[in-house]
Formats: sequence, structure tokens, C-alpha cells
Amino acid sequence: MINSLNEIRRPIDISLSRKFLYSTLLFIVGVILGVISKVLDTTPSNYLPYFLEIIDLGNFFSRMGIWISLAVAISVYSKSPVRSAINVFLFFVGMVSSYYLYTVLVAGFFPKSYMMIWIIMTCISPLFAFVCWYAKGNGIIAIFISSIIFMFISRQAFGFGIWYFYIKYNLELLLWIGMIFVLYQSPKQIIKVVTIGLILLLLTAEISLWGML
Repeated sequence: MINSLNEIRRPIDISLSRKFLYSTLLFIVGVILGVISKVLDTTPSNYLPYFLEIIDLGNFFSRMGIWISLAVAISVYSKSPVRSAINVFLFFVGMVSSYYLYTVLVAGFFPKSYMMIWIIMTCISPLFAFVCWYAKGNGIIAIFISSIIFMFISRQAFGFGIWYFYIKYNLELLLWIGMIFVLYQSPKQIIKVVTIGLILLLLTAEISLWGML
């Protein structure tokens, strides 16, 4: 089994000190982004600097696209699938804990049901991170994993039906473009990923994938 996985993508070993440093930094980044997200969420838009009001950054951080994109980037740029699982988990622990500590201690309310959703997502994030790490590998399995990731990001960025197509959120269009660069390995590979991803998008357009998770 391990040999089969190594054929897709082989882990790179790094020193224990670097592992600790990278994981600690990702935890700290998660904490900072969690606080920023909650501050933006609780601050009236007209109290924010004008450019933040224009780009609607508060709404951007309240959507799923940014967190999926960050988790995928952390995952694929980690040195091994195990490191990927650890790094993504610590990032979400930092983000979720700081977000809800701020919610309870500063904002003064306790959204239990919504918090439980994020706690569950944090708990299962290592599994998805482990799988996503192989998106930067070789062969059809890596192509398929990348395509599924691209499909999820596309669902966040675009809405469409028989007679309409629109960009849901301009900043998520930037995430969509950025994900192409994150998943890119070669022109042939990324063409396959985008093509299969868009086909999956069309096939799942009427399905609530989040409700299946």
C-alpha cells in the first residue's frame, strides 16, 4: 500500500525542528485569520477602511471558498501526507478556536450549532488533507483528486443553470485562478484537471455536496 502511494507522490523528509517551526507558524496564522475573520464579521462595513468596504472582505472570510483554498494550498505544499494532515489540522484548530473564543469572550454570544459544524470539519480535515496531498503527484489518481478539488472551488466561484451563468463573488474568482496555479504541474496535466473538474461541476450542479459531507 505504501509503495503504491509512493508511486503517486513520494514524501520528503525534513528535520524535526523544521516540522515544528512550520506547524507552529501555520497554527499562528490560523489564529490570526480567525480573529481577523471575526472582527470583520462583527464590524459594520461602513466602519471599515473604504477599500475593505468596497471588496466586502468580511463576507469573503465568511464564505467557504477561502478556507478550502488555504487548506488545499497548505496540504499540497507540505512535505508528506502525514505532515499535510497535521498542518491543516493545526491551521483549522487555530482558526476555529480563535474565531469562537472571540465570539464568546468579546462579541458575547455562543452560536453552538454553527460552532459544532466547524469543530466537526476541523476533526475530519486531516483525512481530506492526507488525500489532497496526492493531488501534486503523478498518474490518473492525482489527476482525479486535483479535478475534484477544482470542482469544489468552481462551485464556490460560479453559479449557473440552463439560461444563466454568473460569478458568485469576485474574490472567489481570484481563488479559482489561484487554484489553477496551485494545482499546476504541466500544461497537459492542468488541461486534464480543468476539463474533468468542469465536467464534474456540470454533473453535480444540482446536488448539494456540502449536505453529503
